[in-house]
Amino acid sequence: MKTLGATVGLLLLLAVYCCTAMPLGPNDLKPGRCCFKFFPGRIPNAHILSISKTHESCSKRGFVINTPQGDYCVNLNQKWAIRAFLKTSTDSKRQTEQGASSTLPPA
Repeated sequence: MKTLGATVGLLLLLAVYCCTAMPLGPNDLKPGRCCFKFFPGRIPNAHILSISKTHESCSKRGFVINTPQGDYCVNLNQKWAIRAFLKTSTDSKRQTEQGASSTLPPA
């Protein structure tokens, strides 16, 4: 009986270990935000708080632009949106690099 209990315990431990070691958890499988209707106009850069691409599993790909008035979906082919996306990703890289360099001790 002790052997059976030890075997069951070992199997449970192995099952828990395997489940936590999976490369993709359940939250990694669901898509982020998807767009179904697209804003046809242009949003001024000064109003853009953040911009991100929709998840690759979305049926219609686009940019999700966060503004003080709310979120807007914009088609990936809009040149102004591509420029805004590239600018914000470049700006965030600079801020990350500046933040990392400011935490380093002086030489």
